[in-house]
Amino acid sequence: MEERVKPIRVLVAEDSAVVARVLVDVLNTDPYIEVVGIAYDGAEAVAMTKSLKPDLITMDVRMPKMDGLVATRKIMEEIPTPIVVVSAGVNVRDMNITFEALRAGALEIIEKPRGIGQKDYEAVRGRLIRAVKAMSEVKVVRRMPEARLRRRSRLPRVVLPGGETNRFVLIGSSTGGPAALEKIISRLPANFPAPVLVVQHIAPGFVAGLSEWLGQGSAVNVKVAEAGEEPTPGMAYFAPDGYHMIIDQEGRIALDGGPPTRGHKPSIDRLFAAAARAWGPRCVGALLTGMGTDGVAGLEEVRRAGGAALAQDEKSAVVYGMAKEAVAAGVVDKVLPLEDIAAEIISLAA
Repeated sequence: MEERVKPIRVLVAEDSAVVARVLVDVLNTDPYIEVVGIAYDGAEAVAMTKSLKPDLITMDVRMPKMDGLVATRKIMEEIPTPIVVVSAGVNVRDMNITFEALRAGALEIIEKPRGIGQKDYEAVRGRLIRAVKAMSEVKVVRRMPEARLRRRSRLPRVVLPGGETNRFVLIGSSTGGPAALEKIISRLPANFPAPVLVVQHIAPGFVAGLSEWLGQGSAVNVKVAEAGEEPTPGMAYFAPDGYHMIIDQEGRIALDGGPPTRGHKPSIDRLFAAAARAWGPRCVGALLTGMGTDGVAGLEEVRRAGGAALAQDEKSAVVYGMAKEAVAAGVVDKVLPLEDIAAEIISLAA
């Protein structure tokens, strides 16, 4: 049962009148959402955010005058507002803009809905409605200008001695995860002596673009995992769309297309628990920003097997949900700000 009395006031930023109409129609199917305006370019989106003060913005990535990335940066610097990027993700450029927008402060990605009767319309509609409702509750903060952000985040990479790995790094993240993962993975050295296995909750169709975007700024190799691969040091593997990434008895990656676990597919719990069974005390599990409880039970398995259990702290998390639940459950060894997690992982792996 809905408890909200006032509707969520949404500004739609979309340069296509046809797509904007579809978005408005989709959002208007829910009585607790009210579309208060449509911006047909990025500059208009910034101006209308200042004048209308919406509860949330749905942001297209490619628009005239000012694209969705620049508009997101300006909004987060001048009038911080929850933003959900609505993207077709049709090419590398659009994917890069999409993930840079998340890095700039947007909260979530949702694929663009097509008209009623089109394939997967109901599923996409449901994801968009749920994202708008959930993200409208997130308390966003003002972002520093991009030039200062880049200067601050440019840290030297650590060079580690070579050798056999005795660690396996496991990371689980959800809302706010892409930007958090960029901070961690970009700081790992090329000869990082452990494989990294990641489950990121993300809309279908975007995990490949996420891994490619992360790989562009990383010394380690980043890819979507394939069944039968042996996890290799200096590699980061992402669970693919529609599959649980687990570890088989031979220590290789296996993909399970079975039903969701506690509503998630891929599931962080499934990866962490399988890795704990396969590698025991050699596991390093890290639970990052995100809503819900996925990963809590899995992190407990890692810790019970003798592995290290890390969680992102409240101040640096976009959404202090999964990590908070893990801390409350008493299954975390260290709670760290995002800025310190890469260094901790490097220290444990070395």
